[in-house]
Order: sequence, then structure tokens, then C-alpha cells
Amino acid sequence: MTGLTTAAARALDSTLDRTIAPGFTRLGYAVRRRLPTWPADPTPGILTGHHVAVTGASSGLGECTAHDLAALGATVHLVVRDAGRGGRVAAEIESAVGRAGAARVWVCDVADLDSVRTFCSAFLAAGLPLRALVHNAGALPATRTESPQGHELTMALHVLGPVLMTELLLPLLGADAGRVVFVTSGGMYSQPLPVDDPEFLRGEYSGTTAYARSKRGQIELLPILARRWLPAGVSVSATHPGWAATPGVQTSLPRFNALLGPSLRTAGEGADTTTWVVAADPAPASGQLWHDRQPRPTSIMRRTHPTALQRERFWEWVAESVTLPDFPSP
Repeated sequence: MTGLTTAAARALDSTLDRTIAPGFTRLGYAVRRRLPTWPADPTPGILTGHHVAVTGASSGLGECTAHDLAALGATVHLVVRDAGRGGRVAAEIESAVGRAGAARVWVCDVADLDSVRTFCSAFLAAGLPLRALVHNAGALPATRTESPQGHELTMALHVLGPVLMTELLLPLLGADAGRVVFVTSGGMYSQPLPVDDPEFLRGEYSGTTAYARSKRGQIELLPILARRWLPAGVSVSATHPGWAATPGVQTSLPRFNALLGPSLRTAGEGADTTTWVVAADPAPASGQLWHDRQPRPTSIMRRTHPTALQRERFWEWVAESVTLPDFPSP
């Protein structure tokens, strides 16, 4: 493997990506790590003195990401719904890195826009400059469920809440050349942007379809958000973890979990690129989707590739739903 030329390594990497199954499993991660195109690991201690917030940090990918960022020196802010579970993770992080204060717990339901506003108000009052905000909180409901504001749950949790949270925390992110990371899913490749029905009011509801549609929404907002947040000095990326074994997958997709079994990535392998995007020096280019430390196409099938007008229409729905006082379309 070490004798591969750069061109051959890139071709192999792309082949793994396009064929999905090998590239998204443990095999894809193991092969890519051995290619000469694999970027260097973050410098030890590179996040010392920096603050990073991770939503959904009480289990799975979010918990692993928080551990990895703290190991690089960051003070990690665990944004969770359950303070008790968050406290357990915080204690484990501080024990692992041997540093008191390495992790702090904040309670917030990202799907609840009022909860997001309350959390952001408290965080802004603390005045801590943010190096990164990782939007990892996720859910895959079995039946159509609405947020407290009446939005379909996956769109509220994966799109509306994260956009609102970032907008409110921009002053803190801009103070440290901040990076915003949406942890998305390869499942979004199967779905087009639901411009005409973002709330999934039509047809028979499917949790897996709703999840993938909301993740498509994250991806298609990237160019718009990159332009919007550039004046604040804030970049935005999305990462997808491949197929990783997490509590969420085991609970929400038991057949998928049982079928792939040992082929699934560990949480650490799934979280690797998110940690790398946060810690890489220099910062990765804004507005891109990353998987296994390389930029990836956002659509594979033509039917899932939206027009610029469709992206703008979706953005207008997000802007109206979030109802910030100053929220113009870019």
C-alpha cells in the first residue's frame, strides 16, 4: 500500500466513496488511513486554551468527539438534554485527560427553539470565545413527531435548531475564527431536497426518509451559510461518519445494525473526521462536505442535486421558521 502513487491513491479513495458499502464501513477507513493522501493527525495540544461546544455529547459520536477534542487540549462544552448523562461524560473526560474543568455541561433541547435561545443567552453571558460548534445532536423517530414549535422533529433538530444556535453564538465564534460543523449522514445521498414539503406533511411518513431529507437539508445549506457567516470570520463544514456502531443506530435501525455487524465503524472511527476538521491547521475550506478527511461530492444521483433556486427556497423556509429579527436571504 505504501508504494501507491498519489494519483492511484486518489483513484482508490474515490472508488471506495462511489461504491458506498466498502467506503462507509470499517474497511474504507482502514484502507484510507494507509494511503499517502491521508492528511496528518492534528498536532498534540493544538486546541489548548480553546473552547468547543458539541451538541448531543452524552453518547455515541458526540461523546467520542468530545473526548477526542479534550484530548487535544480543548475545554469541551457538552450541550445535552439530560444533565445527568452529560455529567457522567464530563467526569469521564476530566479523568481521561487529567484536567479539572476540561468539560462543562449545558442543558439544551436543540429541537426546541425556545430552549436553544435560553441556552445561547446563558452561553453568551459566560463570554467564552468558541473555536468550534459541532452540531451532532440527532434523532430518527419511528412516527411523525413535532417539536414544541410544531416543526417536524428531524428538521427541527438537524436544521432549524443548529442554524438558530449558530446565528446566536456568532459573536463568540467570530472571536476565535470559529468553525461550525454539521455531523450529517451518508443517508442524505438517497434523498432530494424537500423544498415543497420540508415538514413531511404529504405521503406516508418514514423516519429513515425524514432523517435523510433533513440531512440533505444540512448539506444544501452549506454554500448559503458559508457566504452568510464569512463576514464574521466563521467557516462551516459538514462531516459524515460512514456507517458507525452507535446507540442511536442500534435503537433506530436494528436490522441495519444486525446485518452489517462487525463491518460497522467504531464511534471513534466515525468521529475522526469531525475532530480533524475542528483541529486541522490551516482550517479546511468552508462550505464543503468531508468524509475520511477528504472533501466529497454532495450528490451522486442527478435527481438529488437541487438548483440554486431550490436552495434559496429552502433557505427562506428555514429563515421564516427560525424567525430571527435580522435574517435576510444572502
